[in-house]
Amino acid sequence: MCDICVMKAVKEKMLSRREFFTASAVVGAAAAMGSVAAPPAMAAGVGTVEDLSHTYDDMFPTYFGSAGIEQTQVYNFAEHGFNLFTLDVNEHTGTHIDAPLHFSADGQSVDEIPVSNLVAPLCVIDIAARAAEDADAQVTPEDIKAWMSANGEIPENACVAMHSGWGAKTGGDGFRNADGEGVMHFPGFHVEAAKMLIEETGAQSMASDSLSLDHGPSADFATHYAWLPTGRFGIENIANLDKVPAAGATIVVGAPTHRGGSGGPARIFAMV
Repeated sequence: MCDICVMKAVKEKMLSRREFFTASAVVGAAAAMGSVAAPPAMAAGVGTVEDLSHTYDDMFPTYFGSAGIEQTQVYNFAEHGFNLFTLDVNEHTGTHIDAPLHFSADGQSVDEIPVSNLVAPLCVIDIAARAAEDADAQVTPEDIKAWMSANGEIPENACVAMHSGWGAKTGGDGFRNADGEGVMHFPGFHVEAAKMLIEETGAQSMASDSLSLDHGPSADFATHYAWLPTGRFGIENIANLDKVPAAGATIVVGAPTHRGGSGGPARIFAMV
């Protein structure tokens, strides 16, 4: 063969191999993601990534007031050449997941939440101004309608998040905000808002930047009982919702996978 013919044959072979490996990488990435179809924000490309998780320790506020985590160092670098800790963790501490099992007899445990529901369009409903005046403020059907009027329909599989500004209070007593009788006061979702999301949208998760999906004074956990038994899940103590837009971001939920869990701390971020 002539030199030019040899060079041409080698070039074609190299291009063929490159196309093969490129296709393989795409297939591998899809498999690693559990064959999740990319939501619009991801498909369009990512400009920034925002952390939506609080760093927590034994001082982080919990619903019942007691420490949510105990960390014991078993091995240390100076003595053993490596560090290792054991953890005693309340599933519902820090930024965490409420699995359907949390408020149902036989709902999905946290390890059974479909991976396709953990990557979702993020819809942020801002009630911060109202919550600043009323600690017991709630997301209502009217708030959802106003969001849709401004941003369009709530996308299928969406995570609908309440931004009340409460995340900034985690360093003090104002986060639990208990009164003299021990009743807590913080924002949440009204049960009618949860029912509207269930009946009129394809939302699969809801997120609160306070301690609970229900507002603080709730004595019956009506929103939990309406939402979780349908197979949907919740996120509590989500952070930094002021850093993401009302619509257009993609939330990625790093849910724990301990078998049979009712929830657990999670690393969550948004791609904008």
